[in-house]
Order: sequence, then structure tokens, then C-alpha cells
Amino acid sequence: MTEIVFLIQDDPDGGYTARALGESIITEADDMDKLREMIRDAVRCHFPDKQARPKVIRLHTVRDEVIAS
Repeated sequence: MTEIVFLIQDDPDGGYTARALGESIITEADDMDKLREMIRDAVRCHFPDKQARPKVIRLHTVRDEVIAS
């Protein structure tokens, strides 16, 4: 595996959640900088063998926004 993709969403309680597509990795944090750090740590834990670890972590951010007309 050369790349892993995380879906980033706003958490209803504040902060962000990140879910890996195709892997059972989920993490959360209060801000984007901390979330990036948590994602890297989660990937290292999920793939302890450095050779099997993805070389690229791609973040796909989804944001729902509602505005009044």
C-alpha cells in the first residue's frame, strides 16, 4: 500500500473526526494540527511494520454548511 485516505469531518461536539477508507482506523482531535498528529500516530500503530506502512496519507475534508436564504 502506497497511500491511505482519511475522510475528515466536523464533529458535532466540536473538533474533527478522521476515518480511514478501507481500514479500521478512526481518530479525533480538537484542531487540525492535532488531528494530523493523531492520524500519523494511528497509522504508525495500525501498520507497525514500516515496510507495510503507507508512504502517503491523504486527507479528504468534508464540510456541511447551511445558510439562510
